[in-house]
Amino acid sequence: MFDRLKPGLMAVVACALGAGEAAAQQIESAYTDADLDECTVIEADDFGARWACPGRKGIPVMIAEGDLRFFVSYGLKSTEERAAGQTLPPFNRLGPRIEWRVSNAGGQWKPFATILRFFTQREEGEKESQILVVTKLEEGSTCHVAYIDATANANANELARKAADEMAPDFDCADEPRIVGKFEAWEN
Repeated sequence: MFDRLKPGLMAVVACALGAGEAAAQQIESAYTDADLDECTVIEADDFGARWACPGRKGIPVMIAEGDLRFFVSYGLKSTEERAAGQTLPPFNRLGPRIEWRVSNAGGQWKPFATILRFFTQREEGEKESQILVVTKLEEGSTCHVAYIDATANANANELARKAADEMAPDFDCADEPRIVGKFEAWEN
């Protein structure tokens, strides 16, 4: 009789283990600096520059500047990713830290998105705005996912983490980034 129950019991145990693995999936934040002094200049001229910077878990960061705007992309083929050509419309500069959203969904901790603060200013003398840019990290599909106006939303960091966690994994890089929360930084 035990032999007849054994296959059924094994199925129950297997389901319980699978549910335990799914329940064990976690998402956390890790941080690295976005410090150009710690980066290697790849090219520079009178119109801009490009730097290769250390990232997280073997994912390099490419930072470029042109026309007083910054572009940030990730990965070994960062210059080929859509993110390499994406920036914000107003003149901008980067915040000092990159927040990496990492998940253990595949059995090991792996970054799947970043959140980076951009400081923007449309005209000289105008009040500076702060925009959190959520970027999806996936080879061949690294792009901006969402923009959160940190000046207009008191809970901007939470909105950015939620956008990263819920939108980035399935985001189609052919789509335009989404505005999340109240937005006053520029007309969209």
